[in-house]
Amino acid sequence: MEEQLPGRPTANSRVTLSRIMTAVDVNLYGTVHGGVLMKFVDDVAGAAAARHSGGTAVTAAIDEIVFLEPVRVGDLVHAYAQVNWTGATSMEVGVKLAAERWDQVGGTPLPVATAYLVFVGVDVAGNPRRVPPVLPENPADQRRFTEARIRRDHRLARRKAIQQARAEHHPEAD
Repeated sequence: MEEQLPGRPTANSRVTLSRIMTAVDVNLYGTVHGGVLMKFVDDVAGAAAARHSGGTAVTAAIDEIVFLEPVRVGDLVHAYAQVNWTGATSMEVGVKLAAERWDQVGGTPLPVATAYLVFVGVDVAGNPRRVPPVLPENPADQRRFTEARIRRDHRLARRKAIQQARAEHHPEAD
């Protein structure tokens, strides 16, 4: 049995990245392309996962991404990420994006997207490696930890149900 790594407080994983959205980020509708925001989400989440795990961490799944408001060219977008939950080798990272509108001085950043991603710590050979447990520090962190466990349970139950349905209805497809 492997020895448990010492836990790390939630705050140790927190990362903020910011960038101004430019004309190269625009979609056909004149707003920032969702794929650009998804990459930004993955970048900040990867930084939080690497910071928490103390090494390389790779994206295993994007559990959910919700776009709340369009982002426009010139907006300064802030991406906030932290590790919400850890398993033996995996971590859930929560991300929030908020935009400062280029044409509104001094306003509160507008929430524009939220996301949950799953990362796996890997060694130099690309094999999963143990990650330190996350230690929630306050009621908000504890709530995120509990909700992350619920999302994990749903992911695993969905995967099992799909595998069972495939085996029952289309055994030749496996």
